[in-house]
Amino acid sequence: MGDVAGWSATGLRFSVLGPVRAWRDGVEVGLGSPQQRAILARLLLNHGHAVTLDQLVDAVWGDGPPARAVAALRTYASRMRAALEPDEGPSVLVSAGRTYRLRSLSVDLDEFERRVASAGAARADGRPADARELLVAALALCGGEPLAGVPGPYARGQRDRLAERVLGVLESRLELDLELGRHAEVAAEATALAAEHPLRERLRGVLMLALWRCGRQAEALGVFAETRRVLVEELGIEPGPDLAELHRRVLAADPGLAGATVRPSVPRPAQLPPDIADFTGRAGAVAGLATALTTSVGRAVAVVAVAGIGGVGKTTLALHVAHAVSGHFPDGQLYVDLQGVEAEPAEPGAVLAGFLRALGVAESAVPRGLGERAALFRSVVADRKVLVLLDNAHSVDQVRPLLPGAPGCAVLVTSRTRLSGLPAALVDLAVLEPEEAVELFVGVAGREQVVGERAAVLDVVAACGFLPLAVRVAASRLASRPQWTVACLSRKLADRGHRLRELRTGDLAVSEAFRLSYTRLDAVQARAFRLLALPEETDFSLPVAAAALDLDLCEAEDVLESLVDASLLHTRAPGRYGYHSLLKLYARQQIDRQEGPPIWRQVEAPVDLWSRRGDPLAASGARN
Repeated sequence: MGDVAGWSATGLRFSVLGPVRAWRDGVEVGLGSPQQRAILARLLLNHGHAVTLDQLVDAVWGDGPPARAVAALRTYASRMRAALEPDEGPSVLVSAGRTYRLRSLSVDLDEFERRVASAGAARADGRPADARELLVAALALCGGEPLAGVPGPYARGQRDRLAERVLGVLESRLELDLELGRHAEVAAEATALAAEHPLRERLRGVLMLALWRCGRQAEALGVFAETRRVLVEELGIEPGPDLAELHRRVLAADPGLAGATVRPSVPRPAQLPPDIADFTGRAGAVAGLATALTTSVGRAVAVVAVAGIGGVGKTTLALHVAHAVSGHFPDGQLYVDLQGVEAEPAEPGAVLAGFLRALGVAESAVPRGLGERAALFRSVVADRKVLVLLDNAHSVDQVRPLLPGAPGCAVLVTSRTRLSGLPAALVDLAVLEPEEAVELFVGVAGREQVVGERAAVLDVVAACGFLPLAVRVAASRLASRPQWTVACLSRKLADRGHRLRELRTGDLAVSEAFRLSYTRLDAVQARAFRLLALPEETDFSLPVAAAALDLDLCEAEDVLESLVDASLLHTRAPGRYGYHSLLKLYARQQIDRQEGPPIWRQVEAPVDLWSRRGDPLAASGARN
């Protein structure tokens, strides 16, 4: 059932604007068979007045009732009374002679009409925004097709009447939306509705006017042409005078069609999570991203995608930059965690629905389809300056529907995967410079904790591979252990076999950040990621990898490049690959027990072979 705010939440409540249902004190009541629901529908729609047995028989069976229809009705009524008032006498379903009636009713249809009437009064008083909200509240009571699933000729007729009533109220709400200047939203919603109801001229007129006010005159004229064709072919009639007059005015580009709109206050979402207080370093990256986001080229939306390994600080950097440039986007900042490394990444359609609501689009005006939601989103932000931060993206396909279309907007994306298919400036985020890592470590651990131990601090951040997450975890461990020295922490991290175990504190763990990327690999990628970490060399060539994996060069290159795209390997020269030092340790830990010493020999053999031959690519390699 739709929204019930504003009508009785206690006692018995009934719904007919959807399936026929009943609640007692908020708990749904089982109403039994479809025939019992048909009887209840007939009684509810008589608004507390008596209904004769003959009328009930006609409602349920029409012209073909069974031989013992009245007896069956009395049985159904008895069962319904037991369901509605199990602990009381006949105070709700009352019988008198050959009639039944319901009393003390609270029905969604009555509340619907009260809200519609209040909306009419508000509109007459010159309060279109209030009128619109009342109609939205009325429509929120509708839970689908009226009297859904109720059999019988009476229900069929009433179903059509109620559906017509609801649709008429929806058309009134769309007209108010036009009055309030929501032209793009109306165009999107009315397009879908007009396709469902091709013979409704009022709805087609709303759509034409919305399109015209969006500057889409040709499309508005196309709607009229299509409407005329359908009316002539299916009903043999021409469009009515109102639609014909609107067509004439659109054709003439009548400026009077612009109308006097009442501009509602436009929501300005500010969804960015807080900036990190101890943001450190990356001055060049911050300046570059800020410039890219605030400088549109031609009519293109500024889109920047930042990729990097887990723990390198993509989200931290993106939030810092987003806050720094937020003043360039006065119409709002949208943020979403796309959960790209989770088992079920965020659905673009659900993300768009949230964005549209944040931008002031009513829930009832949000289209159902992904394409329609994306189109409406682009329309809503077309004349606004909005920054969109898409954090932790899974794929290009997830991101593409979330991009605005107007150059006043900008999009900043973070992902562990290099999103090469996006129309974006791609940034590969590296680890911190040594001095930046030292500054971060000192800032988190506290200067008093590291006095006189600069050399040990350098050893610690080097053991962390200058990875921001690892540096932060190590510094946090030191800060929580005042009795430790930096040298003590350095000794703990010196043991590579236990280094990742040491790099965890509270809910932060470097190995967990890596695990989220590793579990997304397919079997071939995962095997390569594990096995190529076994040799001691810090980097390796394509031929060595191909020999170790027993693949030809093309197959091996595809696998290695896919690991680069996943930010699990890096490449600093063509045909040369390497690991981040901590990722190499993590990869070694994933070796299955059955991949023990034999696997070491399997991998070391081709490495030795290529070393003896002289690796033709080694001279061009760069070491980690």
